Amino acid sequence: MPKQVTMGASLLCSQGAASSKLIVLPINRVIADGMPAANVMDMIPIVNIPPFGVCRSLANPQVAAATASAMGVLTPMPCIPIITGPWKPGSKKVKIANQSALNDRSKCMCMWGGNIQIMKPGSKKVDIG
Repeated sequence: MPKQVTMGASLLCSQGAASSKLIVLPINRVIADGMPAANVMDMIPIVNIPPFGVCRSLANPQVAAATASAMGVLTPMPCIPIITGPWKPGSKKVKIANQSALNDRSKCMCMWGGNIQIMKPGSKKVDIG
C-alpha cells in the first residue's frame, strides 16, 4: 500500500547530484505522523522542491553553455528545478485541500529532463491508496 508523503520526505532527481527534502507548508492543516501532509500540488520549485546540488542535464542551458566552454566535457551547474506539472499519479482515495494526497509512488518532471521521485515518504504509518 502506498505511504502518505509528508514534510521532510527524501527526494531524488535523475539529473541531480544530491538528494533533497520535500518542504510542505502547513497551510492545508493535515498532519500525518506528526508532520504536514503533502498533496500533488506541493511541487513549487524552492518553496516545496529544493535544488538537487548540481544538474547534469544538457537540456539545461547553463549546463550546455558550461559544457561547450569546456570543449565538450560535461560540466554540471547549480540545480534550479523547474517543475513541469503536479506530482502524478497521487492518491485515488485520499484528498487534501481538494487535491489528491501525495503518495510515495508519485513522480514529477523537471523541465531539464530530470525525473523526480520520492525515496523515503516521511510517513511510516499512514497508508493511502
